[in-house]
Formats: sequence, structure tokens, C-alpha cells
Amino acid sequence: MLYLLYIFLMFVIMLLYFKIADHYNIIDQPNERSSHVEITIRGGGIIFLFAAFCSFFLQPEYWMPILGMLIIGIISFVDDRITLSNRIRVIFHLIAVTLMFLFLNVFNLFPWYICFGLFILVIGIINAYNFMDGINGITGLYSLVILGGLQYVNYQISPFIEPDLIWFPIAACLVFLFFNFRKKAKCFAGDVGSISIAFWIIYLILKLIIQTGNYAYILFLAVYGVDAVLTIIHRLMLKQNIFKAHRLHFYQILANDLKIPHLFVAVLYAVLQLMIIASVIWVPLNVAFLFLLTTGPLVLLYVLLKKKLMINAIS
Repeated sequence: MLYLLYIFLMFVIMLLYFKIADHYNIIDQPNERSSHVEITIRGGGIIFLFAAFCSFFLQPEYWMPILGMLIIGIISFVDDRITLSNRIRVIFHLIAVTLMFLFLNVFNLFPWYICFGLFILVIGIINAYNFMDGINGITGLYSLVILGGLQYVNYQISPFIEPDLIWFPIAACLVFLFFNFRKKAKCFAGDVGSISIAFWIIYLILKLIIQTGNYAYILFLAVYGVDAVLTIIHRLMLKQNIFKAHRLHFYQILANDLKIPHLFVAVLYAVLQLMIIASVIWVPLNVAFLFLLTTGPLVLLYVLLKKKLMINAIS
């Protein structure tokens, strides 16, 4: 009953935000890099910040990572409104991730050079998650699959966190998808949404890995990871600025160039990730073999199909 009440409140918050966004013209204008052609309300991912507030009221002992999420989410919302410099964004990202690491005791568990590498890795994943938010439904559905897998692990395999800290982002994803998983989306997540949920998911995965010592759980991000990393390599080969917006992600080729429906592509990515999560949970292999089993086929598909698909799209 309590969760139903929170879900109802989330719907109310979203509807109130739509009125505010409409009044203050918080919209996403299509451009040559966009995967949409109509003006749409931006920043619907603010619902994840409301979920963070709810989590704090029920689990106040987690104030430090929740504060980190609120910091990174609020600065991302500001960036949605007025484009900030990379330096300002990185400063706030560092503060937020530092709060996460302090709560997880990372600085006492690992030597300084591992901590340094983790800063780069975590901030890189957060931004990659943001770059992958380009079509209707993909961020909400992909995040929902990961959170569902984490909650299964939490209940059935290795309890690592209070369930509320997973149920609330799951509820936020469902509410957001109600407005976003449409041919014509009512709203987009914006940086506030994709970056906030990325921070939340990374915190959960990192906590699970530290508690269990099982690094295979990083594969809960495998599909996004393969697309993001290989696209960066592709763009470097093309001598492009990897920090500028583009339309070269594999999912963008499918949705924009081949005109495959956005929702189909979003479901495809979610299903692929669900299969990998199932493999991590139930296939009794070590990390190296699991990595090859799950990411190997994705890499091959990316390398073998992308160039061919781009040529077909042009022709």
C-alpha cells in the first residue's frame, strides 16, 4: 500500500512538472543530431530525484549517496536549462562520486591508484549512460531491467541493500515510462534523468561487487557498455570530437538511419541486457568466461553489422 501511495505521488509530481515545464518553456528542440522531430517537454527524469527524496525518508542512513545523487541530478537539471562548461559539470560529478565512495569505504578498501581509476570509470559510465539516452523508452526500459536484476539478486542470492533503495527507482522508471514509452513521448528524461538513474544504478552495482567480490555484476551494464565504448573507438578512428553530440551509436543507426521504430530498438536493448543478466545469475562460469560469453557476440555484431547497416541506410 505504501508503494502504491508513492507511485500515485510520482504521477502527481510528473503532471505538476509538465505544467511548470510548459510555463517556463523547458522543452527539447529537435536539431540535426536529434532522434525526434517534434518539440517535447524535457527533464521528465526529475522523477528520479523525487524517488531519491522518498528513499531518504525511509532509509535516512543512506543520506550520503542520496545526497550525491541529488547533487549530480540538480546540476544536470541546470545543464538541461543552460548549457554549463565541462569543467563545472566535472567538479559536481567528482563531489557526487566522492560521497558515493566515502559511503562505500572505497578509499580504505583500495590503494590510491585503484581509487583514481574508479573515479574515471564511474564518471565515464555515468556520461556514457547519458549519451545512450537518445530514443523513446530506452533509458527507462534498460534501467528497469537492470534494477529488476539487482532486486532479484538482493532477494534470492546475496542481500546487499534495503529493498526500498531498489523499489523506489523501479517505481520511478515505471512512472517515467508511462509518459516516455510512446511513439510520441510526452516527455524526455533529459540529463537530470539519465545521469541521476545512472548514478543510482552504479552505486547499487558497486556496492554489490564490493560486498560479494563478484566482478561479473559489472556485466549488468554490458549492452550499453559495448555500444558506448565501440562507438567512441569508431569516432576516434574518424578523428571526431568524442565530446560533441552525434548519431553514430548503434541504436541511433537502427532508429534514425534504418527507421526502425524507437520502441522496438528500446525493447531490443532491454531484452539483450536481460539475457546477459540471466547469464550472470544462473550460468556457473568465472568472470572471464562470462565476459567472453556475453560481450563477445555483442562486439562481433557491432563490428560486422554497423558498417553494412550504415551503407544500406545511405543507399
